[in-house]
Order: sequence, then C-alpha cells, then structure tokens
Amino acid sequence: MRVVSGIKPTGNLHLGNYLGAVKQWVAMQDEVQASGGETMFFIADLHGLTEFIPPATLRAQTIEMTATLVAAGIDPARSVLFNQARVPAHSELSWLLNNVARVGWLNRMTQFKDKAGKNREGASVGLYDYPVLMAADVLLYNATHVPVGEDQKQHLELARDIATKFNTDYACDLFTLPEPLVSKAAPRIMSLRDATAKMSKSNPSEMSLIKLVDSDDVIADKFRKAKTDPDALPGTVEGLEGRAEARNLVTIFAALADRTVADVLADYEGKGFGQFKPALADLAVAKLGPIRDEMLRLLNDEAAIDAILAKGAETARGMAAPVLAQAQKSMGLLA
Repeated sequence: MRVVSGIKPTGNLHLGNYLGAVKQWVAMQDEVQASGGETMFFIADLHGLTEFIPPATLRAQTIEMTATLVAAGIDPARSVLFNQARVPAHSELSWLLNNVARVGWLNRMTQFKDKAGKNREGASVGLYDYPVLMAADVLLYNATHVPVGEDQKQHLELARDIATKFNTDYACDLFTLPEPLVSKAAPRIMSLRDATAKMSKSNPSEMSLIKLVDSDDVIADKFRKAKTDPDALPGTVEGLEGRAEARNLVTIFAALADRTVADVLADYEGKGFGQFKPALADLAVAKLGPIRDEMLRLLNDEAAIDAILAKGAETARGMAAPVLAQAQKSMGLLA
C-alpha cells in the first residue's frame, strides 16, 4: 500500500485547515505505516501557479506549509516529504499524459467551471489542465491509494481513466489504478462569528478564525468571544438542530479531543457556554500551542526546512525515475 497526497501551499493556516487536512494526514501516516504501507506527502507548488502568485510569496508559503506539516506530526524520517518543483518528473509525465487524456474528459471537470466562473476565457491553461498534473502526481509513484474529499473524487476517476488508456494504448501494465482512501470524515469548521460560513482567512474579522500562529492568549480570547446562543448544551446530537454556533463549537471540541460530538455532549449536557467555552479554549491551547511553538522554531531555520525538502525530493526522484523512463520507452521516446 502506497499513499500519495499533495496540498497547495497556502499562507496563514487556520484551525479549519489543520482539522480538515493536516491532522488527517498525520493520522493517515500512522495508520498506513502500522499496516506496512508507505506514505508520500508533497507541497503542490506547481499547482500553486495556476493563478498568479508573487514568487516570494509562493516560496514563503511553501516553507510555511512544510514547517506546519512537520510541527503537526508528519515525520520526514517516516514519510517522503517534498515539493513538486524539485521533482521534474511531475512536469515531464504530465506532458506525456496530456497526449493520452481527452479534451472531452477535461471539459467535464466541475472544479474548473467553479474556479474559472464566468471568466473561463481569461483562466490560465494550467487551471484547465491541472487535473492531468494531478494524475501525474499519483501515477508517477504507482500510488495504490489517494485520500480524496468530495471535490476531488472526479479527479481521481480521471487519473484512473488516463492510466487505463495509457496501459491499453501502449500495450503495457505500467500504471497502477489508484483507489480512493476513505479516512474518518474531516470536520467542517465554520467561522467563530458566523457559523453559516466556513472558517476562512479571507474573512475580514480576525475574530472569526483561529490562526495556527495565534498566541495562547489570543486563542483563548477568540473562543471566549465566539458567537453563541443563550441556551444550555443538549444531551444529544439532534438537540443541536438549528443551533449552528453551538454545533460548530462542539464539533471543534470533538475534533481536537479525538472524540465524537455525542461523547462531548454527554459530558456537557445542561451546561452553558460560560463553562463550555473556557474548557474549549484550554483544550485548543493544549493541542495547538505545541504545534505553533514548533512551527515558529522551524520557521526561524529556513535552511533546515529546505534540507527536509531536498532530502525528500531526492528520494522521490529516485522513485519516479524508473516509472518516467518506462513511460517514455512505452511511447517510443527512449529505446
């Protein structure tokens, strides 16, 4: 079993990013390796180019994302951790696969329609074509499993279609057809000021989100001032119906504590937010504080982070080289 997954380098990571993606990766690393499998995680800096981003910003966000993953528990000694740009085989295989993928397949990709919106003619070719690069990302390493959310299932199906057509067209058995890896459902974390909207760094209110770089005092203050209702907490999940703010805070508590929402409600049934929010703040500080401290320590030593990426890329290049060479041979590019 070989699990491969990538994440775009985005700055100012917040609690929603951590609980929805980073924490899931750490759990995946432990579970997959406990069963004898391998894990590869990469910073998708090439995907970050689909919309213009200043070079210095892309570089800084790649470093920050790497520091966050390591601080959160991704171990470079156990998982292969690298950034795409250091492994040219991603780009090379992507071009080869472009000649196997069909325009009609890409035209059906809903994410391009969503991201391009009404400005499809002004969108970059990279944004249109990035599902093929995603296919190369996983086929290059013969990944057996790829963790996907609802919005990425279509792209994994495309990768399987491309792999099947390549193997058929060139009468070979080169590419493994990756299967979706279903981990425990990632919690959907909402704004602390408006629980009908996702927690997002684009929200103008600093009080709406918990940043991973926030100090202990700031974390506690944001939870203390989070929007709630006047009622006590119910004893059942059904009792949260129509109480978006209450549901959001209980969901955050459960995710941080690795417990179910039902278990949390059983402990706090009948208690008001005057008791619940301080407990949530203490839990968040206990869980996020060490990650923040380690992340900041790593960010003060960019050379060390660069060394982690360089070592991971060296391993990844060694793993990718035979697959790329065989693809080139299959297509008649190499003897």
